Amino acid sequence: MSIGAGIAADAPSTRSEALLALCRTHGFALAGIADARPGRHADAFRAWVAAGKHGPMAYLAKELERRIDPRILVPGAVSVLCVADRYHDGRPDRHVPGEGRIARYARGEDYHAVIRARLESVAAELLAAHPAHRFRACVDTAPVLERDHAERAGLGRIGKHTLLIGAGGAGTWLLLGCIVSTLPLAAVRADGLAPGSEAPDPCGGCTRCIDACPTDAIAPWSVDARRCISTVTIEDRGDVDPWFAGRVGAWVFGCDDCQEACPHSQPTRRSRAIGAHEAYRGGTGTVPLLEVLGWTAEYMERARLNGVLRRADLSMWRRNAALAAADALLSADTPHALREALRASLAAVALDADATVAVRNAARAALRAGGVDSVP
Repeated sequence: MSIGAGIAADAPSTRSEALLALCRTHGFALAGIADARPGRHADAFRAWVAAGKHGPMAYLAKELERRIDPRILVPGAVSVLCVADRYHDGRPDRHVPGEGRIARYARGEDYHAVIRARLESVAAELLAAHPAHRFRACVDTAPVLERDHAERAGLGRIGKHTLLIGAGGAGTWLLLGCIVSTLPLAAVRADGLAPGSEAPDPCGGCTRCIDACPTDAIAPWSVDARRCISTVTIEDRGDVDPWFAGRVGAWVFGCDDCQEACPHSQPTRRSRAIGAHEAYRGGTGTVPLLEVLGWTAEYMERARLNGVLRRADLSMWRRNAALAAADALLSADTPHALREALRASLAAVALDADATVAVRNAARAALRAGGVDSVP
């Protein structure tokens, strides 16, 4: 039976197997199917938002129940197809003094476009076979708790760092998407376990992610976004606490510290066999801090940032570069000439009337953190 005929079949189990085969032809590393209902972390998510731990991500508190329950997002939904792309193989970065680091997921093509295009292609084939049903393709811009559904579909287990640890050695270098549907599908777990069961706890007594977080943002199975470097550098769009200067490391967009520490994310024979999707293999992982501190709108445009990196505007990039410059000032590996150049640039930025308050304040915080006695 062809994949197309399988998708059009009457039996939910036949449809499910054909659908997962179709996902494999589209290059997804993992795919599974769960029933449409709230995940097991729904109450924890409500409490997390109520405690304000979502920080500047106010959108997470909007339409809370719609985000938690896919049956509200898509009325009549009964099934959720979950997929994952693998975007990195876990090999360590080479750290260069004075270079700001970009999280690995943001280095290649814009994952929103890469995943959405393939999900919409799958949804179009489903709609052609079942025109009476609804199929909504979702990436993380949609109000859906994709990790909860992915866990129930057997794509992996959520670890203490709150990231999905992928099944079969896929690790945490995963980007998720889903299709919420009114079409009945048989639940099929990507990890091969029986529907309704749970994979073993992947973390046990390990606390490496918690220990590795330089801002103490992680508690077991919970992240306080107000202290998370990824949130500060990507989601916080204004002035940030000067406390972060010297604590964000070299990160200027996102952070991979907890993943770099996670045993499940290290390169192994199994993870190398899974590989990473080719769309995410290009791009740069670093930017010179001195350049970013001096960026203008025109220079930022010439940098040709992808859609993910454009989530941070010019002021945020310069602010983040200032915070990261504090780490370079403190590092013994930074050459003396570069350290002096960074100090001079930060001092100039602190006095730049054309810079935003957030940028000027970050520059001052970086100078103070870097041990400069006289701060403009």
